[in-house]
Amino acid sequence: MSEVEELESRICSLPAEDFTAFREWFSEYENELWDQQIASDYRAGKFNDLIARAHAEMAQGKAKEL
Repeated sequence: MSEVEELESRICSLPAEDFTAFREWFSEYENELWDQQIASDYRAGKFNDLIARAHAEMAQGKAKEL
C-alpha cells in the first residue's frame, strides 16, 4: 500500500470530530502553501506583465478601480 493510500484509509476511518479538525487543518495548510507560492511568484516578477497591462487599461479608461 502506498503512503497516499495509507493516508486515505486512515482519513476515511477517522471519527467525525477528528475528521472535522483534520479538514480544517488541511484547508489552512493548503491555503498557506498557496499564499507562499503566490508571494514567491510575485517576487520573481511573474505578474509584472499582468500588472503592466492592468495599469495600461486603467490609463486608457478600459477598466475602473474596485
